[in-house]
Amino acid sequence: MPSSALARALRAYVRHAPGTVGKARLVDRFLDNHLRTHPVHTAVRLRSGDVVTVTTSDVIQRYQYLFGEWEPNLSAFLRDRLQPGDTFIDVGAHRGAFSLLASRAVGPLGRVVAIEPSPQFHDDLSAAATANHRTNIRAVRSAASDTPGTLTLYLEDPANLGHTSAVRPRHVHTAFEVPTAPLADLVSQAEFAATRIIKIDVEGAEAAAIRGLLPALPHLRDDAELVVEVTPRLLAKQGEKAADVIDSLREHGYHVYTINNDYDPATYPRTMRLPQPPVRCTETPKDLTDLVFSRTDADHLTLGR
Repeated sequence: MPSSALARALRAYVRHAPGTVGKARLVDRFLDNHLRTHPVHTAVRLRSGDVVTVTTSDVIQRYQYLFGEWEPNLSAFLRDRLQPGDTFIDVGAHRGAFSLLASRAVGPLGRVVAIEPSPQFHDDLSAAATANHRTNIRAVRSAASDTPGTLTLYLEDPANLGHTSAVRPRHVHTAFEVPTAPLADLVSQAEFAATRIIKIDVEGAEAAAIRGLLPALPHLRDDAELVVEVTPRLLAKQGEKAADVIDSLREHGYHVYTINNDYDPATYPRTMRLPQPPVRCTETPKDLTDLVFSRTDADHLTLGR
């Protein structure tokens, strides 16, 4: 059997067969590398029910092709928290994986504000929203910062399109300028008042994004929660610290939790069946970490309520 046909058959087993037997090994030993080096360009149906185009040389799109989902613990958390009529603010929305998931969860009476500075990703997101009839998504082409202006973004590795950062890497594949504005200016007060979750994934710009959000925090619901990816290495290159992000939100009454995010595709089959809840963060992260900020004070944030 040709390798491409074998890959399609094994992907069908990983994606659709019940249980997890052998799936981690298939992904780790063959599928992940094969789909990276022999990219497939196709349309795929996500677990949200939406159909998107993917090219499997990119890690996010490859995982969507293999599993129908990106970051299963975070996806499960969003599904658990978001209810019809809620608003979800997706800062660093990329091609819209979480915006599409949230759009279905909040329903036609809810709202998704998808903030993405990259012209290409913004266009991909808008096209996916249109193709899937997601009329409750408002796409905003801007970077979130603490001041209005412009910013240069850099892409180092075309195999990881999600890692587009304002911190100049050693090797630049692509660079482009984008507009910037504080989140308090990009999102309306009415949208903030209905917001259940704000997700911030901005590859090293999270400290500035949080500073631009602080004036809007009093307008949020009491049960509003934030999910922030902190990147200590990129923050340090800008004279920032993860502790500053954490402390600024703690001062506004938020408790901090860690939500596990393992980029190893071999972990996906089990995690998608048994997602892990966020657990209390007991020390400042030293490596890239997804944090949940909540006014709930507990050892962990319960899923399935």
